[in-house]
Amino acid sequence: MALTLHDRIRAIIGSGAGPTGSPHFPAFAAGDVQTLRAILDDGLAQMSGLPDVPGVTAADTFVDTTDHARIRVRWTSPTVTNPGPAVLYLHGGAMVAGSVDLYDPLVRTYVGWTRVPFLSVDYRISPGVRAGTAAFDALAALEWLVAQAPALGVDPNRIAVMGDSAGGGIAAALAVLARDRGVPLARQILIYPMLDDRATPDPHLAAAAEAMFSYEFERTAWAAVLSETPPDAPEVAVAVPARTADLTDVAPAYIEVGELDIFRDSNVAYANRLWRAGVSTELHVHPGYPHAFDILLMGDPAGRRHQDEKIRIIHEI
Repeated sequence: MALTLHDRIRAIIGSGAGPTGSPHFPAFAAGDVQTLRAILDDGLAQMSGLPDVPGVTAADTFVDTTDHARIRVRWTSPTVTNPGPAVLYLHGGAMVAGSVDLYDPLVRTYVGWTRVPFLSVDYRISPGVRAGTAAFDALAALEWLVAQAPALGVDPNRIAVMGDSAGGGIAAALAVLARDRGVPLARQILIYPMLDDRATPDPHLAAAAEAMFSYEFERTAWAAVLSETPPDAPEVAVAVPARTADLTDVAPAYIEVGELDIFRDSNVAYANRLWRAGVSTELHVHPGYPHAFDILLMGDPAGRRHQDEKIRIIHEI
């Protein structure tokens, strides 16, 4: 039987139904990173259609990085909190787009579901920064969260990193940096993460890829991420988690990806590498689903089990 889109996904993509709409991409030429950024930001802005979440507050502050920059972070928390876990969240956008502001409705939704506070990171995007900058920005935010944990009512040993797409790749890179620097990290939650710049196109994924996130998008994004850095520089392995040689002793992982996502094979390969490194890893490959399936299905009855899975894994931190 051929690989086909889930019926509900096909209906949403075709109709634009649901709070996050559906993608209808303009013409795109591979290598045009500015147009890619505009396309992705426009798509992410559709999350503003998510319902308002009562009982959740947010406040911004700034964190200093090791290269003397300052990045914005946003602490989003339930109005009433109890001491416990927290999630450091890294937004998607192919590492060339996205922001804390565009992801604010989604993060508020996660906090509303789980009653667990989130720290969202406005990491620096490409081009214009060296490879790995986003991961080091995430590390600075994690170190800040650990230091501020007592004041925020957070158990520093129950902090997870979570991200989707590019943010999932940065989360995987952060797990390695946290291990190397001795910073506590309880779990890495990788939602269809962008992990490898060496992907081989699969023709069976062509239709779904064109509908959601194409190989041309991916190639353009990786070119922008790596363009400022010599190919043999150590930062390349930071920017591209699949190039990391040693995955032993990183935080336990949760990975989910759609069967029709162009990141599927790299996600499965990464899970296998984690297992072979002795790292506990939970992997879900969802039949009939493309990239960003969970956002497309948000608020739809077909998406309820994916909502419940995220609640479960966050509550297990």
